[in-house]
Amino acid sequence: MPYLLVSTEIRLDTGPTYVGDHDSDPELMTYLEAERVQDPIQANFSYRTKLLPRQVLNLLEEKGWIVISSTGIGQTCLWTLHKELEPAAKHNEK
Repeated sequence: MPYLLVSTEIRLDTGPTYVGDHDSDPELMTYLEAERVQDPIQANFSYRTKLLPRQVLNLLEEKGWIVISSTGIGQTCLWTLHKELEPAAKHNEK
């Protein structure tokens, strides 16, 4: 899982912040204090944390994640993060 999406709607200074999706690392989601949420319209679930986007990005940086892009879509702010695969994982892919 080398990519992760982080988003928030309307207010950057209050949250909530959405992190990951149904394929996200459960340990990482626990580290971000995120809980599973599911919109009744959506088939899959996502994770939501009460932490502010800045706090989430700071925690992810501590785990080796790097912001590679950010954008605004309507009233949503979205960050794409990347993390290098561990050397053992890279070796297993070959």
